[in-house]
Amino acid sequence: MNPIDSTITLGDVAIRLGIAMFIGGIIGVNRDLRGKPAGVRTLGLVSIGAALLTIVSIAFGHMQGAVDPGAVSRVAQGIITGIGFLGAGVILRGQSEQDVHGLTTAASVWLSACLGIACGAGQWRAALVGLAITLFVLIVGGPIEQLFYQRWHRNYSAER
Repeated sequence: MNPIDSTITLGDVAIRLGIAMFIGGIIGVNRDLRGKPAGVRTLGLVSIGAALLTIVSIAFGHMQGAVDPGAVSRVAQGIITGIGFLGAGVILRGQSEQDVHGLTTAASVWLSACLGIACGAGQWRAALVGLAITLFVLIVGGPIEQLFYQRWHRNYSAER
């Protein structure tokens, strides 16, 4: 179904919001398992909120007779900007400039909103592919970072 060309039924809304909740929740499970501050509820709600705003912007367009893709794009831009402030709240700086925590969680909050927008627009395949790639990065990225850090740190220490 093309979300721009047809009206959105209550069933469509339920499916879009449900998938958004599922996607945000799955990312939240990963964050919860790692003891991070934004988990299932936070990321599920972020994704649902982004999907809901996207659905409403499309529905407003239907009420006016035609959906303006530019209006939907502006709503998405507003969501992404607003979520940036929410994500910034989980970033903490330690004693030194290099001691920063929460960047991955902040990125997860932002990405959950992006995936919610995709769900709200009815782009299931894009949202699910995005979820799969996100989980890959969150699960495999940490060990890869550690491997590079150990190798780089050893070489850096040897040079000094």
